[in-house]
Amino acid sequence: MAKAPAKKKSDTKKRSNRPHMDLDDFVNAQGRAAKVKEVRKMIDKMGIEYLYLQFVSVTGKIMGKGIPADHWETVAEKGFQLVYGATMNLFLNRSGEYLGYGPEAAELVGIPEPETFMQLPWAPKIGRFYCTLFRNREEKVDPGGYLTSDCRGNLRRMHADFQKKHGRQLRIGTEPEMMWLKFDENGKPGDGYSKPYCYHIDQFESLRPVTLKVIEYCRKMGLDMIQGDHEDAPGQLELNWMFDDVLRNADRLTTYRQICAQVAREFGIFACFMTKPFMGVSANGCHHNMSLWEGGKDEFQKIGNDPKNLPGMQDNYMYVKGGTNTFMPDDDDPQMPGKDGLEAIGGVVHHLQALTSVGCSTVNSYRRLWDTGFWAPVFADWGFQNRTTGLRVSAPGRFEYRSVDSMVNPYIMGTTLLAAMDDGIDNKLDPGEPEERNIYEAIKEGKDVKKLPMTLGEALSHLEKDEVVQRGMPGEMYRLYHEYKTDEYERSMATVTELDKEMYMECLP
Repeated sequence: MAKAPAKKKSDTKKRSNRPHMDLDDFVNAQGRAAKVKEVRKMIDKMGIEYLYLQFVSVTGKIMGKGIPADHWETVAEKGFQLVYGATMNLFLNRSGEYLGYGPEAAELVGIPEPETFMQLPWAPKIGRFYCTLFRNREEKVDPGGYLTSDCRGNLRRMHADFQKKHGRQLRIGTEPEMMWLKFDENGKPGDGYSKPYCYHIDQFESLRPVTLKVIEYCRKMGLDMIQGDHEDAPGQLELNWMFDDVLRNADRLTTYRQICAQVAREFGIFACFMTKPFMGVSANGCHHNMSLWEGGKDEFQKIGNDPKNLPGMQDNYMYVKGGTNTFMPDDDDPQMPGKDGLEAIGGVVHHLQALTSVGCSTVNSYRRLWDTGFWAPVFADWGFQNRTTGLRVSAPGRFEYRSVDSMVNPYIMGTTLLAAMDDGIDNKLDPGEPEERNIYEAIKEGKDVKKLPMTLGEALSHLEKDEVVQRGMPGEMYRLYHEYKTDEYERSMATVTELDKEMYMECLP
């Protein structure tokens, strides 16, 4: 047998000088190989034929690739490649140029996370993964490093740093409102499927088949559904699941949106998460109920599935339980949160105006703030059970952040809230006295209250000046987010609307 050719010294040297890569650490993490094998067993047992490898863009859109399940082990080790611009939806700005990254940019590497494997309940031959994104292995700068335009990866790393520094975990529960709409004669989303009667069971019942199908899919995919109701806009429902670690909750909100889109296809209707599709009725808010905890541990939540025959990896059904809630009131005041909680919330209150650029992330978001009479918060203040303020104590031990809507990217919302809370704890920021009056009455009585930004452009101006909130958009994320949203705002200002024509077409100066 002929001997294999001797290895060139240059090749050996090249390999020995290969830089240390975050990508390699991630792929070779302890226990990951066993999870990759476990996924293969589930793929074979379930008859999975195709895999969706998904990540989340700067705006919260789900992006990714699909591969035949035969190639699972290869992609688990090497990942897939996709242009950097995919993190910016591959959209063009109003000058016709790609947002964020041009055609000359490198390609990212997406590595699937085996613990997130899940069989799609509506397409049992398809499995889904979330992925972590990395810079290309051949990049001249930081090859194989974490890609900072990966909002989901940023949240995981920032939350880990926050926990290491402060010994506290951020837990969040979200309340996404959305509307089920009919299609008009032109095939466009139109009127709501039900009437705008808040909490009416009859209207809730009119959407029962849709609701129950959503809940069925949610439970299969790890969402522990706890309550729901009909809200006060046409076709508007709010369905809630149990709060959890900030990253897992963000994943579940993203999954919930996917589920609603699928159920809409099945019923021939439209799932609308747009903030304000109709004036004169309530908008689609997405209140974030948040608290900081010390300790606790993950526990399996059955959610109607057989724990011995799950449609996904067990991690999808884990919820953190127990520990000490640092937002709980002190013994001497049953309402007032404890000192640690007040400092964290002091950071959020101090940075509310810049945070609004993330919580109210679209031009349309501000229609919600302008349409008076529907309890949308427009003031940078806090109180007890006070729905006229940007923050309220919604129950003992938790704050409800109200100036956020259903178009939010929950991963960037999570990182920027962590940055604000970190600033509040480090600098012992005082949120001020809680406002128990209707804020409008308080203003009449002479209180000086900062108003939240009332346009996306104004909110982005606050973000430009707020270095703390920018820390919640590490690396390239701030540049990309600001570029994308500035273009969105400028497009709105460069558009002639029907209102323009109605007000000015026949008017002489």
